Amino acid sequence: MRVLVVNCGSSSIKYQFLDMETEQVLCKGLAERIGIPGSRIVHKKDDQKTVVEKPMKDHEDALKYVLELVVDEKVGGVKDLSEIDAVGHRVVHGGEKFSGSVLIDDEVMRALEEYSYLAPLHNPPNIMGIKAMMKLLPGVPNVAVFDTAFHSKMPAKAYLYAIPYEYYKKYKIRRYGFHGTSHRYVSKRTAEILGLDYHKSKIITVHLGNGASVAAVLNGHSIDTSMGFTPLEGLVMGTRSGDIDPSIVTFLMEKEGLTAEEVYTILNKKSGVLGLTDGFSSDMRDIEDKALEGDPVCRLALDIYEYRIAKYIGAYIAAMNGVDAIAFTAGVGENSPITRKEICENYLSFLGIKIDDEKNNIKGEERIITTPDSKVKVLLVPTNEELMIARDTKEIIEKGLKQLEY
Repeated sequence: MRVLVVNCGSSSIKYQFLDMETEQVLCKGLAERIGIPGSRIVHKKDDQKTVVEKPMKDHEDALKYVLELVVDEKVGGVKDLSEIDAVGHRVVHGGEKFSGSVLIDDEVMRALEEYSYLAPLHNPPNIMGIKAMMKLLPGVPNVAVFDTAFHSKMPAKAYLYAIPYEYYKKYKIRRYGFHGTSHRYVSKRTAEILGLDYHKSKIITVHLGNGASVAAVLNGHSIDTSMGFTPLEGLVMGTRSGDIDPSIVTFLMEKEGLTAEEVYTILNKKSGVLGLTDGFSSDMRDIEDKALEGDPVCRLALDIYEYRIAKYIGAYIAAMNGVDAIAFTAGVGENSPITRKEICENYLSFLGIKIDDEKNNIKGEERIITTPDSKVKVLLVPTNEELMIARDTKEIIEKGLKQLEY
């Protein structure tokens, strides 16, 4: 089976085309600046890179050009569109309705539209991508894989907020959590690397990108995670504040004469390490470099960033009553030896964690980074959300075919 994985943002589309017999990536790419001047697609097959610059007025337009590249004789993965067996879509929010990946039909589409109010920035472009693929590849099955699904079995004590219960009943205000596909892949892979029974394990996954979250994975299920009703809660991120006292919102509105939308923009787009460094950078590479040069502002931002991560790890060790392994992943988690080392040595040495400096001095490669006598294992596990989406898509299509046989 060959699966096209599609991840639609508001003005971009990431895609991968995989042969699921071998799980080999046949080609992949990024369409960007959709609907605005300068739109282009950067497409890769093996080591060959192709850049296509042409106007793309909407997601359907962009996906049409993506499909042309996928079947291109020189840079594509197959010769004909009929060789695409299924399409897997990343969908950010599945609300309470979807606890796993699903084959998309009219009922699913109605539910996705219904839950768009919970993710107004993310679900609408996800839906646009689904509709475009259904039009461009009629008859090819589409599968939705939800960011929220892995966290859907959290207990009520972890997902309910201490606000009037009527708001949960009326608006479904609760913790949903995000990055679920990444946390699921990384926790599962961690168990495989260590030879643990995934369904009898205690694993903490630390997804550190520009957006960041931690998850407590007990016996193969996420029982708590740092992002909440939206991806704003939790860790200090590139431009997001993470946890703050909610009274700060009304205080700023009163003192600065701000609207709710303006405060929302401040907390989502102007805060995090960007805000802590007074607008210097939202990129942890820049902040680490300056911190190592002795810049006190960037050093403090890095300290705050690492301290918040360590607090969540500590809380989740308590929530699971122990921990077998901690796995770092995503852009910062995979590529920052200093962040991994400082979090573990400054805050988690009481667990008997011992970082092996030589093993930790690596970027983007799967590896145990603790010494053999470390009581808790710490790992670097590169995430692979696209592969997880493709695997789910294959499983659901094959399950559907078996049911048809009966």
